[in-house]
Amino acid sequence: MELKNLTLKSIFYLALAAAVLGGFLLLFIEIVDELKENELTRFDESVIDYVQAFISPRITEYMSVVTFLGSVKWLAFSVLIASVGLFLFKKRSLAWFMVLSSGFGALFNLLLKWIFKRERPDIKPLIEEHGFSFPSGHSMGSFIFYGSLAYIIIHLAKRKRWKAAWTFMLCCFIIMIGLSRIYLGVHFPSDVIAGFAAGGAWLIIMIIGFRYYEYRKNI
Repeated sequence: MELKNLTLKSIFYLALAAAVLGGFLLLFIEIVDELKENELTRFDESVIDYVQAFISPRITEYMSVVTFLGSVKWLAFSVLIASVGLFLFKKRSLAWFMVLSSGFGALFNLLLKWIFKRERPDIKPLIEEHGFSFPSGHSMGSFIFYGSLAYIIIHLAKRKRWKAAWTFMLCCFIIMIGLSRIYLGVHFPSDVIAGFAAGGAWLIIMIIGFRYYEYRKNI
């Protein structure tokens, strides 16, 4: 009976992961279709106009700090610190999960940018950025890293309060980093949403891979 319950539980989580993965993929595909048909202009411009209506020196300073939390330098440093910490606490599989999810996720983002080659918006850019725009690297990278961190906390933490609190805080980080890219004028809103979708899909794939590895290791 115990084995049967475990099997049903595994099937439930696999089905849930597949459904979430499918949702992220469908969202990304829908945005790509709209991008190819040039139907995102009105949506992007209206969101940018609304967000940038709040521009002020104090908010710009705050958003500059927030956007740094999704930068390549910060995420690379954070992945290094987190993975070293996990290795020291003998959580090697989780350390590799962190390194591989963020590392290959960054390469995946570069591939997507090269495929779509979308230029950045030219509407009140408050900072200077280079490279292609779609999908947002900050949004995708932050979703993968902070999402991985949330998963690791859920995996290791014993109290549900801590799991819920950290997951909520990290979700807020992800959303604010995406919003900062729109506010600073370096990404279209559709770039940010696509970054979240691609990052979410990649993270789910990595979690499924990690769970399969753990299952095979414990057989």
